[in-house]
Amino acid sequence: MSADTRYTPLLGRVLIAVIFVLSGFSKLTAPAATAGYIASAGLPLPYAGVALAIVVELIGGILLVVGYQTRIVALIMALFAVATAVFFHSNLADQNMFIHFFKNIAMAGGLLQVVAFGAGSLSLDASLARKKGLATA
Repeated sequence: MSADTRYTPLLGRVLIAVIFVLSGFSKLTAPAATAGYIASAGLPLPYAGVALAIVVELIGGILLVVGYQTRIVALIMALFAVATAVFFHSNLADQNMFIHFFKNIAMAGGLLQVVAFGAGSLSLDASLARKKGLATA
């Protein structure tokens, strides 16, 4: 296996997860601010939304980095990124919202690549698959 196919999926997972982990951590440290933002968008149950966002962003980001249940986690995160774009960044006449909308769409695209191609060889998914293969051999 060449170095690029060995290390690139890990690097890609880390780079895409960074924004989610940082965002999730900021929500964890200031939940009231996030709940206020969710309420201002007219969505119900703002504190439930905060909890969901923390789980998807922080826990999902960490799972993406370590490569555990990667395809499922990446799919959930992609759907979350699209939903966030639609509910919070849909005023495309505002240049800032336009940028955030398409940033979220781009992140969803990157996450769908992870869904399609998996975590790569440097992941818990690959490690567990190797152990499972050895256990059944």
